[in-house]
Amino acid sequence: MRILFLTDNFLPEVNAPATRTYEHCKEWVKQGVDVTVITCVPNFPKGKVFKGYENKWKQTEYIDGIRVIRVWSFIAANKGFLKRTLDFISYSMTSFLAGLFIKTDLIVATSPQFFTALSGKALGFFKGKPWVMEVRDLWPESIKTVGAMKDNLVIRYLEYLEKKCYRSAHKIITVTESFKVEIINKGIDGNKIAVVKNGANLDLFQPKEKDQKLIKELNLEGKIILGYIGTHGMAHKLDFLMDCAKELEDTNYHFLFIGSGAEKENLLKKLEKEKIQNVTMLESVSKEKIVKYLSILDISLINLKKDDLFKTVIPSKIFENAAMNIPILIGVDGESRSIVEDFKAGLYYEPENKVDFLEKLSFITNNSENQKIYSIGGENLSKYYDRKRLASQMLEFLREC
Repeated sequence: MRILFLTDNFLPEVNAPATRTYEHCKEWVKQGVDVTVITCVPNFPKGKVFKGYENKWKQTEYIDGIRVIRVWSFIAANKGFLKRTLDFISYSMTSFLAGLFIKTDLIVATSPQFFTALSGKALGFFKGKPWVMEVRDLWPESIKTVGAMKDNLVIRYLEYLEKKCYRSAHKIITVTESFKVEIINKGIDGNKIAVVKNGANLDLFQPKEKDQKLIKELNLEGKIILGYIGTHGMAHKLDFLMDCAKELEDTNYHFLFIGSGAEKENLLKKLEKEKIQNVTMLESVSKEKIVKYLSILDISLINLKKDDLFKTVIPSKIFENAAMNIPILIGVDGESRSIVEDFKAGLYYEPENKVDFLEKLSFITNNSENQKIYSIGGENLSKYYDRKRLASQMLEFLREC
């Protein structure tokens, strides 16, 4: 079987789409599938080409048996609607052109930017091959939710294109049950939709002793370390966590933020302006180094803006933190909350509710028995959402095309 996979994020980028696609494709190759990925030159999230790469028309490399074709695109940092849209559209066009010359049995195109899906749709038509749309985000709904753009003619046209993609796709794969329901409510046949949730690479993410050297380097000896590792975007509402940190300045709680994104600069300005002393902000690190930083956390923080749309999402960091057996404090309602609570892997607090956050934090950290329960729950959660099992589940669905 030959699969052509379109994604604008891929290794060595370390965001959730890049990681999910790489780990799935790697597992498929092990199972005898010929996998070609068409992607961009690595540049996320800063919009700067990674060392060793050039933003040229086409370059090919092999990563763990996966043929990776990188095509030119207009490169922009992960902020600003217009430039990012140009980025997405340019990749859609060049991935389509490159894809015309690739022999394949099946095309898979992954969102959230469904311009990638438009490329997959067009390739399916011109090559006479089935194409599958992987839906990782309800885009363009999320654009309105984070306030990047209000409802207007452009949004409505994008929603029209979204439905066209759903209808033309041979199969649809979503990452949450809620997304499947939302798509069915748009008039799409539920029989062609499968749910393959995110998970964790248990070969990489597993419990480790705290890295005392790192704790010393960060000057965090004797602190209860609360960590957020991931994108610092408009949806993540990290200014709320900073406000919570300010309430705890006279305690031994310390907040560690690692990552980049559209709101990083604003967060740094807030940190300096308000002179918040118990927050450390670091740049993004590689997956291997993420494990080292996760090892020093006492509590993992997962936070999103308070909006009904985010009840439908499941942040992938849930699974990686659970695999490290770190108790989770989650400010995301809906499916995410249910997963954490069902496995007893942590506690939920109402998004943007400071009082509730502080109460739940106290409940976890002031009782060692609670922490043990949530650590065991995290272990059970991660075993259920083992990325290898999920990759096999997705491949089985793709074979039905």
